Amino acid sequence: MWSDILLYAAHIQRESSVNMNTQPVVYVVDDDAAVRKSLERLFRSVGLAVETFPSARDFLASDLSDRPGCLLLDIEMPEITGLELQEQLTALNQSLPIIFLTGLGSIPKSVQAMKAGAVDFLEKPCVPETLLKAIEQAITHDKQNRQTIDELTAIRKHSESLSKREQEVFELVVTGMLNKQIAFQLGITEGTIKVHRAHIMQKMGAQSLADLVRIADRLK
Repeated sequence: MWSDILLYAAHIQRESSVNMNTQPVVYVVDDDAAVRKSLERLFRSVGLAVETFPSARDFLASDLSDRPGCLLLDIEMPEITGLELQEQLTALNQSLPIIFLTGLGSIPKSVQAMKAGAVDFLEKPCVPETLLKAIEQAITHDKQNRQTIDELTAIRKHSESLSKREQEVFELVVTGMLNKQIAFQLGITEGTIKVHRAHIMQKMGAQSLADLVRIADRLK
């Protein structure tokens, strides 16, 4: 088992930056101090940063870093349960991937957690290899989600740089209309449409009409 864990450790360490500002972080919320300590040792042994919290309230009061990561969450906790914390994070539009790790698991609770967006539901005691694999998948999911958000932010920024007329032309170009058709509809010359079209392609970072259509679809 430990040889497998070491393989996971090597893989995660290759993916992690030496710079602590970019190293993936696992947030652990569990009211059992012994569990928190054990998990902290495990994650640090494979090169992951880890922050632990004894309650959901403490976690909500913390300032989370902007690094990729995931949340390892117990279900049955005083004051605010794991499922209630999941609901609050959803309401806050917090997309951090959640893995539930609990000694009091049940099928209804696991179904509720997964329907609410949890990426995994594991029961204590959990084989370290299984847990590390789940953590790795959750962090990968978070990285991909962050990349998608960054790409959409950039696309929206580029779209906002278009002039009002360029925006009108953009909306018609991606429908497949020809330059002369767009010119007729907007009451301007075909040559002007060509100029606007060139500016749109440049501002939106598109190399072809197909690129522009894909960009328009992502803006919907």
